[in-house]
Amino acid sequence: MAPGLGFSKAVALILAPVALAVALYSPADFSPAPMPPEYSYGPDVSAARHEARALAQSERVGEGRLPGPEDLAYDRAGGWLYTGCADGWVRRVSVPGGDVEDWVRTGGRPLGVVLAADGGLIVANADITGAAEGEPRKEGGVLTDAAEGVKFALTDGVDVAADGTIYFTDASYKYNLDNHMADILEARPHGRLMSFDPVTGRTAVLARGLYFANGVAVLPDQTSLIYCETVMRRCSRYHITGDKKGTAEKFIDNLPGFPDNIRYDGEGRYWIALSAGRTLQWDLLMKYPFVRKLVYLVEKLAAVPHGLKNSGTVSLALDGEPVSMYTDRLAQGRQASVLRLTDGNIPQQDRSQ
Repeated sequence: MAPGLGFSKAVALILAPVALAVALYSPADFSPAPMPPEYSYGPDVSAARHEARALAQSERVGEGRLPGPEDLAYDRAGGWLYTGCADGWVRRVSVPGGDVEDWVRTGGRPLGVVLAADGGLIVANADITGAAEGEPRKEGGVLTDAAEGVKFALTDGVDVAADGTIYFTDASYKYNLDNHMADILEARPHGRLMSFDPVTGRTAVLARGLYFANGVAVLPDQTSLIYCETVMRRCSRYHITGDKKGTAEKFIDNLPGFPDNIRYDGEGRYWIALSAGRTLQWDLLMKYPFVRKLVYLVEKLAAVPHGLKNSGTVSLALDGEPVSMYTDRLAQGRQASVLRLTDGNIPQQDRSQ
């Protein structure tokens, strides 16, 4: 008998019934789906410039004072950078000083943040399931929490157009933030892109059937917007006006990681945050629903590491062409500080005009 053959048979005897049990067992309300045909396992898009050790080329802003910073809104006129934190606070950081100030406590988990023309802040608040507005040191009111009779479960990205219309995403109407990994593992299109008119109070669904809808950015000319789908590793352009009004088309796909927020910097580039880089482990998860079901079941018993690494950001030209990418194998998504590239600008959302 070859060495190790007996052990291999023993492992097979143990795993076979486990695999059969997983295959036959259908968890209540969880059914992982095959990825759609357009999902690619091929080569990622690449940028002419790629810094793979971005942490060494960056400085930490507000380190230790910003638990889980999510999304950025920059007020150039006031010199403040706003970000939502895991403890429910929206905090602002002075630029370039780096002083941190508690600005408003949202009463939930602020994800997307955007400055309105009047200086107020619009927040996509996942825990209170709605888009809200805030003022300094005051809790704001909920603007909207449902569309077409369906409540939001995970409001995520947000931006505001020049005419005051608020565009935002609900990553999933089925799973909340605490269970967002179940939405990703299920890989079903529970996300929506929506608009809110502050004058009429009307919330409209612009696009549905999205795979974990995330960041939103209105184009400078106000004719369209870009929205991200994390699970699909892609961003699409939705036309607000013109001959293509109400339709969506590809902006960029085959990203080297999972897109989160997107911001326009006022200087001809979009910056997309990558919450994690693409790995072989994630490719296997995406390719085989059976494996995703196994991971889901194991997670019910113990936390499973998902190989989250190589977080970073990629910048794109207005036509979606990658320009530069900054990643780091040690970066794992939400840090306790904001990173500023030492040889570049903070991706800005200038509301000073």
